[in-house]
Amino acid sequence: MNIPGLTTAKRAVGAVAPRRICVHGASDGLAAQAADGTALLIGISTDIPANDGQSFDVYRSGLAPVEYGGNVTRGNPLTADSLGRAIAATIPPAATTYIIGFAEESGVLGDIGSALIAPAVLPVSA
Repeated sequence: MNIPGLTTAKRAVGAVAPRRICVHGASDGLAAQAADGTALLIGISTDIPANDGQSFDVYRSGLAPVEYGGNVTRGNPLTADSLGRAIAATIPPAATTYIIGFAEESGVLGDIGSALIAPAVLPVSA
């Protein structure tokens, strides 16, 4: 399901594949494909890929299509794998984990699922 809200233009730091979770770049206006859930996850790239330095759009709110990197069940909080794909976050987390939001539908590795974008941080429980 794709019902995006806010969409912002960013300049790619490295290559950004379609429907991948993104993080801020080193300066304003830059974004990169996420490599894990250890940094703030800001949104999901659209279906148009970008090479380093190219402009691309990032869904920042609403429901957005995202590629799954493993088994996901609807309702799971989603974080990023090493390729920026959405994976289910472990609850409780063993380390502080950033999430992009929550799965709207179940799927497996390689599926294009739907995520409700609601960035948050899951701290380690004491």
